[in-house]
Amino acid sequence: MKKENVIEQLNAAKSLSSQVDIDKVIELIKQIETGGFTQELAEEIANRIERSIDYNSLNDLVDCDSAEFEINYDNRVELIAASVNVSGIMDHVTACLEEFIIEEDEVSDTEFTPSED
Repeated sequence: MKKENVIEQLNAAKSLSSQVDIDKVIELIKQIETGGFTQELAEEIANRIERSIDYNSLNDLVDCDSAEFEINYDNRVELIAASVNVSGIMDHVTACLEEFIIEEDEVSDTEFTPSED
């Protein structure tokens, strides 16, 4: 369920009664779709990953000993294969992604708590 649908249903419920059952609101909120990145967030994550890998590219991300070369018809040497350290790259990617993770206790700290006024 999308946020717009929840708002629409809450407006419909509001027109029927001035009081809204909190249980119904909670159920509607639970149905809201989560996930997906904004374009800006996706670009920020991609940029951080790129900077991290670029900065650490000198640190054994490519196994130079596994490099395979070939001589072309015009005596040009070409690199045809090289192994990369996938585990090392994924460590950098994971570290970047962890910066964007919201811990559950951080989310619960920001939840609405009604005042006693």
